[in-house]
Parts: sequence; structure tokens; C-alpha cells
Amino acid sequence: MSLTVYISPGACAMASHSALEEAGLDYQATVIDLKKGEQKTPEYLAVNPAGVTPALKTDKGVITQNAAILGWVAAAHPDKKLAPVDDAFAMARFDAFNGWLASSLHPAIGKVLFSRPPLEGQAKDDAIEQALAKYDLAEQHLVEGPYVFGDDWTLADNYLAVFTRWARQAKLLDADRFPKLNAHLDRVQQRPAMQRMLKAEGLEPVAA
Repeated sequence: MSLTVYISPGACAMASHSALEEAGLDYQATVIDLKKGEQKTPEYLAVNPAGVTPALKTDKGVITQNAAILGWVAAAHPDKKLAPVDDAFAMARFDAFNGWLASSLHPAIGKVLFSRPPLEGQAKDDAIEQALAKYDLAEQHLVEGPYVFGDDWTLADNYLAVFTRWARQAKLLDADRFPKLNAHLDRVQQRPAMQRMLKAEGLEPVAA
């Protein structure tokens, strides 16, 4: 199967990019420079009319949204054990967590980091507090053990690591407040597939 993933280095598409590496698939990565507005070009809009990354072009068509791409990679390659695809209830929990990342954590930290013009003063303070409340939820209730679902790693862990990485880069992932999330990020960044993805995007693991 011919696969092309459309990414922007350091952006949320790292989740989908790393999923392809975890599965050991042959693929082509095409960089869409968000700062240059390449996501708005006719060429890219023909791939993803929403004008965002990631997008994954397959022989059957294009899949968009990290949560959907992660689910497809896992289901299409069950032998790789990337998600609990043979357990309907566990897979529903996998999808729910990824949906929360996409609909709740990503917008919250994205507002802090990527608002244009940048937030200032009380507006920035409020946005940071709202984002940190999401990280508190993950720290205290959603991450069950060394990995999101306990002892077993899944692609959901790579997706979470995108946003804990952003928070650490912004000096928001306080070690005392978020010991579990910090340890989780360190653990996931050590995975060979994550390291290959970071190298391909010209990035380095973010140290505590």
C-alpha cells in the first residue's frame, strides 16, 4: 500500500507520524509549512479541505484527524499490538481518550501557545489555568499507570506525549504538580519509533 502522511514538524501530526513508525510501515512524509500558510494552498486543500495537518493518503483515499489515523493504523495492522483492537470495550476507551485529547487538551494548550495575536495579561493567565486544569485531569484520573491504560503501551501514549511535550517546552509541566505526566513523557520519548519520528522532523526529545 502506498502511504503519504502530511505533517508539520513539531505540530500535533507527530502523533500520526510516530504511529506509522511504530507500525514499521513504508511511507512518504510530506511537510506542510503552517507558518508559510502551505495548508491553505490549492494543492493541499485538494488533499484535506479543512486545511490542517495531519492527513494520511492511502490507496483507498485520505484519512484526516489524528484520532482516526491512529485507529486506522492500529486496526489495519493488528499484529503490531498498537491498540486493543480485539477488545471492543477497550478500543472504545482508546477512542474516547484520543477524542478527549483532540477536543479538550489540544484546544486548551493550543490557545495558550498559538493564539494570534498572542494572548497577554489576564487573558493569558486564564488560558494557562484552563489548560493546566486539563493536565490535572490527565495526571489525577486519566493516566492509569506507567502508560495511559496501565502497564500496556498504545498509540494513545504517543498522542498524549505531543501535548505534554508542548507543555514542557512552555515550562508549564511542573515536576511537582505533574510527576506522572513528566515520567510518562520521558518514557515515551525513549521509544525508538518516537526517536525516529523526531529525527525525521528535525527535532530532539525535550528534557525536563
